[in-house]
Amino acid sequence: MPRVSKRTQLLEAAAAIVNEQGSEYLTLDAVAKKAGVSKGGLLYHFKNKLTLVQGLVDHADELYRSNVNHRVQEDPQEQGKWVRAFIEATREHRSENASITSGMLAAQGINSQLLLPLQDTYKTWQNKIEHDGLDKVDATIIRLAIDGLWLSEIFGLDALDESMRAQVLDRLTTYTDNSNT
Repeated sequence: MPRVSKRTQLLEAAAAIVNEQGSEYLTLDAVAKKAGVSKGGLLYHFKNKLTLVQGLVDHADELYRSNVNHRVQEDPQEQGKWVRAFIEATREHRSENASITSGMLAAQGINSQLLLPLQDTYKTWQNKIEHDGLDKVDATIIRLAIDGLWLSEIFGLDALDESMRAQVLDRLTTYTDNSNT
């Protein structure tokens, strides 16, 4: 297994703090302690809290884009592959989604302008979803359902057992078959 870079280790520590305690507990001292590095070591990678949170958002954006793009490339069908990629990224990367969530929550609490990279990614994806061979309203509804599941899991509001979660994701996948839309 490849060694995790110090920068990634710091971002993972910051994400863990936000996930476990909330964004108000995200301090440079707390991140350095959690990552097991000196504050100077942290400051080498992130000059202040704002750049740390921007790093979290950028890391989240990279993870999410990578997860979705990987699924798009694997999908042999042309029609509906972007929506299916969202479904499968949600199905497969549940634990990684915590990092994405952390960056978003921290950025929203500190400076919502830091979310611009994720907002740009979503604009691009929405355009691809609307031109993916499915009815664009149906495809958008499916994407919003996936986002709703993701957000409900983030805030612990999902109330779904694993079986129901899998059935919901499976049903959404069947909706990407044009004969069902």
